[in-house]
Amino acid sequence: MSVHRWLLADQLGPHFLDDPRQPVLLVEARDLFRHRPMHRQKAHLILSALRHRAAELGDRAVLLRAATFREALAQVGGAVEVCHPTSRGALAFARSVDGLTVLPPRGFVTSRADFATWADRGRRGPLRMADFYREARRRHGVLTEPAGRRAGRSAPRRDRPEAPPPPPIEEDDIDAGVRRDLDRWAAEGIRFVGRDGPRRYPATHAEAQARLEHFLRHRLAEYGRFGAVMSADDPILAHSVLSSSFNLGLLDPEPAVRRAEQAWRAGSAPRSAVEPFIRQLLGWREFLWQLYWYVEPRLPGTGRLASTEPLPDWFADLDADAVEARCLADVLAGVRDRGWAHHSQRLLVLGNYGLQRGWRPADLADWFRRSFVDGAHWVMNETVLGLSQYADLGRVDTRPYAVDGTYIDEISDYCAGCRYLPERPLGDQACPYTAGFESFLHRNRDRLTGDPRLVAELTVRDDPERREAVLAQEEKRGGDPP
Repeated sequence: MSVHRWLLADQLGPHFLDDPRQPVLLVEARDLFRHRPMHRQKAHLILSALRHRAAELGDRAVLLRAATFREALAQVGGAVEVCHPTSRGALAFARSVDGLTVLPPRGFVTSRADFATWADRGRRGPLRMADFYREARRRHGVLTEPAGRRAGRSAPRRDRPEAPPPPPIEEDDIDAGVRRDLDRWAAEGIRFVGRDGPRRYPATHAEAQARLEHFLRHRLAEYGRFGAVMSADDPILAHSVLSSSFNLGLLDPEPAVRRAEQAWRAGSAPRSAVEPFIRQLLGWREFLWQLYWYVEPRLPGTGRLASTEPLPDWFADLDADAVEARCLADVLAGVRDRGWAHHSQRLLVLGNYGLQRGWRPADLADWFRRSFVDGAHWVMNETVLGLSQYADLGRVDTRPYAVDGTYIDEISDYCAGCRYLPERPLGDQACPYTAGFESFLHRNRDRLTGDPRLVAELTVRDDPERREAVLAQEEKRGGDPP
């Protein structure tokens, strides 16, 4: 009897299969949607991707629907194998099932053994993404510079990138069935957050590949200029918006890295654009995945900072209409309506606000996992706990992502037309981010002594009268929407 290959919901691309004749198992476990409120569009995308993969494989695949994975696997006769799951909980479950073989991980470029060899060499100090990225480029031969190579064209200067819209997502009968099932589940008491809407993100390898090709052709050349920019008029700018496709396993990152490098070598995109994109895949994505497994987990806590406040309901429920601060209202509305925001919006608007207000890092990481279509444990644990919220440092990085409103003004168009003024920390027009940044510095002054940038920021704001006024003002604001 043939061994079934069990494809998890984040292992849905062709690179997770080997033998074209091997039978395939896919499972919809309803309890995954029951325990904590998930974004409606994320739930739709997961189910749509599973069902589309089953349809692609035809008679070769068995799609089981059950309350739990264990209940579904009990229906399968014979041996089952699965590629290494992407969370500790899923891996522990897989190892507890008799007859289930766990294969090595797929969907990442650097092996865990190679990462451990590199990391063990530097265990006396924090593990730095920049150091890992240099090692990954060297090991995999990415962006080496042969003599006589063309430099690549520079993107024309303009306020926003100009590109045709990406290939449309065409909903089909599978999506209609998913929507009916989610409506029924909601009526039966399973709670979702965010707004439903037409499916915006690829659910198949073909859809994801078409989006990748469009990005490489039309947006990559300007990624370096617009990768960190935030705009109320254009939520995408030069981004690929393919994070959910990589995290569902629809795309393999290594070919995407090679295709971007090819664009540089062909002269169709400058290195200043190609390298930041490759750094996201070969650097940050790989680094976060490897850290999740290399670093022993700690019990959720407050980390280095005074971060003990729960997430307020307006934030947890994506109530963007309750917010007057234009940047936060726009980004939170983007999460509500699309289940997505790019990395600057996540770190400098959402994570930064939670850091300033002292929200519990574990709560915020859980919110990111549930509210974003690309949310995953291995991504959000280190991104939110380790980087954004400064809660797992010493092993990962050296600074919290804390900035004031003037920095947000520098890289966005949000402050124009906002009722708050980014340079003001006090008064009715005080920017919540500028005042919040000062309050954060004062509350954590004894914990930030190792960060020269923040010590300098604190020094210029350390007038006692101003300090007390800002602290009183922000304590009064509390968890209310700004």
